[in-house]
Amino acid sequence: MNALQNTNYNFPGQKNFYKGKVRDVYTINDDYLVMVVSDRISAFDVVLPRAIPYKGQVLNQIAARFLAATSDIVPNWVIDVPDANVTIGLQCETYPVEMVVRGYLAGHAAREYKDGKRMLCGVALPEGLKENDKLPQPIITPTTKAKEGHDMDISREEIIAQGIVSEEEYTQLENYTLALYARGTEMAADRGLILVDTKYEFGKKDGKIYLIDEIHTPDSSRYFYKDTYQELQESNQPQRQLSKEFVRQWLIENGFQGKDGQSVPEMTDSIVSSISDRYIELYEKIIGENFVKNNTDNIVTRVERNVTEFLKNKNQ
Repeated sequence: MNALQNTNYNFPGQKNFYKGKVRDVYTINDDYLVMVVSDRISAFDVVLPRAIPYKGQVLNQIAARFLAATSDIVPNWVIDVPDANVTIGLQCETYPVEMVVRGYLAGHAAREYKDGKRMLCGVALPEGLKENDKLPQPIITPTTKAKEGHDMDISREEIIAQGIVSEEEYTQLENYTLALYARGTEMAADRGLILVDTKYEFGKKDGKIYLIDEIHTPDSSRYFYKDTYQELQESNQPQRQLSKEFVRQWLIENGFQGKDGQSVPEMTDSIVSSISDRYIELYEKIIGENFVKNNTDNIVTRVERNVTEFLKNKNQ
């Protein structure tokens, strides 16, 4: 199976290129960003050695659907989706924080809680919780956005005190975050799912705040199955999840958590294929439609052709 591992384009009007963990971002004439969602996969802030076929298409198409469905809450950066792996949108000045919102004690929060911490990013957590319990109300646990290495937990108070974001703007980001999470929760419930936690990124252009990047994808979010949630919690069993957590668990079981001296376990064809299948399953469950595989015979050329055609039409 072909996969989009890396890109190295030179589009008309291209000014800059930034390679993220998963996305390759091209700046066009200081106006547009061409975000190519590759098939690379990261976990514990490490890019794994093999790409996952169709993963980029899954993420890009889920994000496009949810961005369109939340544009009444906050304007977003998207102009067009000219290719299954590409979103083109406004270039915004990115806020250097990620707004992580949690409705349940899961993932990183659960690991911190298990270690005895009762304060997460300045937010107090009640005693007596167990992993995957619903929180009294959704909480925001922001992180600093690192260009390299690990994102770091930070509190609302530290963000404002350090002048990273003004109090007025940060309050607006909080309001948008909670409204987006509420909408995502409703949409998940319609699919028989629980939106456990997720993250949002925001940018600013001409004095206006925009929602940017992806939202509500299995890479940026965690979902539980609603029908078995209560029963599994009461019997102290692990929740059935729709998220990238299965990749993290496979790595943990094979001795890798991104720590110094640890090596990524071998990604066999079988492992790569199974991860690809899981991403497609995630798409179909979250969106409620069959996943249509795009032709990947020459994916690099296809992406270049579709983006170039869009830019040509835009400049006419």
